[in-house]
Amino acid sequence: MFTLVSFNLIDMKKSACFPGSFDPFTKGHEDIIRKGLDLFDEIVIAVGVNSSKNYLFPLEKRLNHIKSCFENEPKIRVITYQKLTVEMCKDEGCNYILRGLRDVKDFNYEVPIALMNRSMSEIETVFLIPDTSLFAINATIIREIYKNGGKIDKYVTNFERLVN
Repeated sequence: MFTLVSFNLIDMKKSACFPGSFDPFTKGHEDIIRKGLDLFDEIVIAVGVNSSKNYLFPLEKRLNHIKSCFENEPKIRVITYQKLTVEMCKDEGCNYILRGLRDVKDFNYEVPIALMNRSMSEIETVFLIPDTSLFAINATIIREIYKNGGKIDKYVTNFERLVN
């Protein structure tokens, strides 16, 4: 015997996960989140923890920094996770993964991951493009600038929350 279940997709909550290590969380990341707020009912910024990776900024500093960027935004949650991204999405009730694309290199890296995530979970990935003024911002470059004594406030909102 089969039971028909009907539901209205329009009434479904649209939750997206924005995963990453965010070492550091840049103005480019922030731009993608702010654009995503127009599309989703909730965005979960999920800071992945990888024990084999060496981070420049401690986890607690990264979490506090990200939270400081969205203090007055009730549609944002910031969490940590240490599992497959799609499993974390299921646990958090996210039906989308949000990612930013700056260039073809990002596209070539992100699309195979998105396809694999969809094949494992049916969770779709939504790609957004940041403002063109932010294309050059890259967390790896920002870390190098900081490690070599350069200023990062131009690339990282509330940078003092991250470095102090």
